[in-house]
Amino acid sequence: MKDTYPKAVFLTALVSFSIPASANDDADALALKLQNPVANLISVPIQNNWDFGIGPADAMRYTVNIQPVIPFKLNDDLNLITRTIVPIIHAESPVTGGSSISGMGDIVQSFFLSPAKPTASGIIWGAGPVFLYPSATDDRLGTEKFGLGPTAVLLRQQGPWTYGGLVNHIWSVTGNKQRSDVSGTFLNPFLSYTTSKQTTYSLSTESTYDWERNQWLIPVQAGASQLVMFGTQPVQFSGSARYYPEAPKGGPDWGLRFSVTLLFPK
Repeated sequence: MKDTYPKAVFLTALVSFSIPASANDDADALALKLQNPVANLISVPIQNNWDFGIGPADAMRYTVNIQPVIPFKLNDDLNLITRTIVPIIHAESPVTGGSSISGMGDIVQSFFLSPAKPTASGIIWGAGPVFLYPSATDDRLGTEKFGLGPTAVLLRQQGPWTYGGLVNHIWSVTGNKQRSDVSGTFLNPFLSYTTSKQTTYSLSTESTYDWERNQWLIPVQAGASQLVMFGTQPVQFSGSARYYPEAPKGGPDWGLRFSVTLLFPK
């Protein structure tokens, strides 16, 4: 069975809407919060990903990631941030004459315990467990394994700059014994700059190392996003492009992403 490949991100182009001056300070703060994976902010990113050049047929894979982020206040000092990724996939056959497949992939859900305020040195962090659920509707779109492991994020925001990284590792603990075990490390260093017009430029990678097969998937990606106000409803549009300098044999060569993020500030 051909391996399935995780997705990444990159390139951008967006719509510009002006934000009233009276709301500009709030919009600036909101644009910066969006660069923080453990911000106390309810958001629902909907990511449309296209990856190209897969297999000998140079196939395309389209993935919609629905990624609700929901914070819970535990007390005045500590928040619990839940981040869930629900992938909906359409994959062309990587070989000529094969059939395409569509359906839901495996869900990944992370839980971060995070201090409500940055440290005295300005560090923002969160840590907790991450879970892999065998939710794929087709065995070619998932692992058929239940997995878990640790996850953590560490970042700093200085003026318009945000920099840091997110990491997790997932091991399979049960599931279909006929399928390969899961042992994967995810590394997501990121750097972004947010302007006074709530436009953000970003550079990152969403790399995965498969310890079972001893292989990397490394996308290098850059993009931009724009915060827009529709009345009182803030929405962020973003786009990115990526290039894969390292991928398993038959993996993608390059990809695109266009995202819409619905925001629900408290």
